[in-house]
Amino acid sequence: MNFGPVPTVGIDALAEDSFILDVREPEEWEAGHARGALHIPMSEFVARFGELTEAIAGDDRRVFVMCRVGGRSAQVTQYLVQQGIDAVNVDGGMMRWEAAGRAVVTDAGAAGTVV
Repeated sequence: MNFGPVPTVGIDALAEDSFILDVREPEEWEAGHARGALHIPMSEFVARFGELTEAIAGDDRRVFVMCRVGGRSAQVTQYLVQQGIDAVNVDGGMMRWEAAGRAVVTDAGAAGTVV
């Protein structure tokens, strides 16, 4: 997929302490997500934008934006970059995350899955 000028990286660019923003819908998140990720669904993103800015206040780390495969996260990444935030889209999203053997968990900490 080509999202034009949207900055994009592969799963291998994420370290254990990377700041991950998951923009999938609640039922996708509940099935499984990356441990420690911040969840703000794309459908609620503009209204909840302040949650992200609070979470990254004073932090110069890059925001890695993920969805299921990379389409929604590309749109959110483009918005964040326009707001002056150092954000990148994660190519392949949670599908590639899971395929790479990275942990997918539920809110309870149990093994999750990507739907």
